[in-house]
Amino acid sequence: MLLAVDIGNTNIVVALFHKGEIVKEWRIHSNPDRTADEYTSILRSLFRDTGVTVSSIDSSILSSVVPLLYGPFIHLLEGICGHKPYIVGPAIYDKLPIKIPSSAMHEIGSDLVCNAVEAWSQFQQPLIIADFGTALTFTVIDGNGKIQGVAIAPGIKTAINSLFTNTAQLPSVPLEAPVDSLGTNTIQSIQAGIILGYKGLVESLIKRMKSDLVKKTNCVEKNIKVIATGGLNSVLKPITVCIDDVDKNLTLKGLYRIACILYGKNL
Repeated sequence: MLLAVDIGNTNIVVALFHKGEIVKEWRIHSNPDRTADEYTSILRSLFRDTGVTVSSIDSSILSSVVPLLYGPFIHLLEGICGHKPYIVGPAIYDKLPIKIPSSAMHEIGSDLVCNAVEAWSQFQQPLIIADFGTALTFTVIDGNGKIQGVAIAPGIKTAINSLFTNTAQLPSVPLEAPVDSLGTNTIQSIQAGIILGYKGLVESLIKRMKSDLVKKTNCVEKNIKVIATGGLNSVLKPITVCIDDVDKNLTLKGLYRIACILYGKNL
């Protein structure tokens, strides 16, 4: 089985793949202060609780946007699999089915690369991938599989947490769309400002990105597909029509696809 690890700023997603299917998935809080031994203990406990035997894991791949956690997880995965994991980074980008501009090689997040690989492999057309995580990112791919650019904004939950943390009287609120923009209490007012505000941000930016991609590559606007991923895409999907498809496991699927390319076989 393949052990795939996607380290984000808030959560670490760990998934076991067998013949292309996710058979187990766990989420662990990202904490750069934890050691490899601590993460190993957590992971082995999760394996034990769900009946996973370490001996059944023979391959691994790692994506991380938290530099301090590379070392602990390389050590962890090497201990589990008996060899170093493949790492999603510039050293393997020339083997991927997408093209990454040289100027972005060392800057683009490995999670965005995973998203791009999976989305392009599935659809083979111009794409905008909106990833609703700690950061809200938009990755634009042209009709030849080249990443044309990325836009980054604070994630929805990040914005709400900032409001809650940095104000004296504003409470934390549920991530739900209000019935309208006219908030009549504090919770509805924050939901109107954040949720409906982000609806406007997403729709406006996607519209602008489509226009810019058409100007830059002469593609046909109606052929640009918009895909959403990330845990918080469900907040906006019901109240906007600009998202064509949702795949909450896009990053993990991209990790699996990259692992198959690097190992040279289906895992």
